[in-house]
Amino acid sequence: MTYIQELRAIVGNRPLILVGVLVMVFDDNHNLLLQHRTDDNTWDFPGGFMEPGESTEETARREVWEETGLHIGEMILFKVFAGKDFFFEYPNGDQVFSVSPVYVTNDVQGNLRADGDEGSEVRFFPLNDLPCEMLPQVRMIIETFLKSHGI
Repeated sequence: MTYIQELRAIVGNRPLILVGVLVMVFDDNHNLLLQHRTDDNTWDFPGGFMEPGESTEETARREVWEETGLHIGEMILFKVFAGKDFFFEYPNGDQVFSVSPVYVTNDVQGNLRADGDEGSEVRFFPLNDLPCEMLPQVRMIIETFLKSHGI
């Protein structure tokens, strides 16, 4: 049983404040890697929640590896997102206020593949041709990133 499952056994679906690390992975052509989530049928960044004792960097590396088959080299912290805009209710009713450090990297190695559990597909998208099926939080992060880079 994971840390979050242990908490859920105690609090049920009530809102939790959790650290959910996200990674914006770019290829050499500045395309953005997204994964198609199996739980809510949207496209999202690779990432996930911290486990006790992990740093945010360790979480980023673990989650990207688990979900995409890629190993991260150098990455840069872009921004930490939190607040009422980062409330999410999962299809099973679990509620989360996420504190989301977002890292950026183009330093990856490995063979791209979806894990088949959390994501059914992983794919690089041009920034001007992103999928429509994204959560508002994902769009907000991308828009903030583009504005901060004058794109």
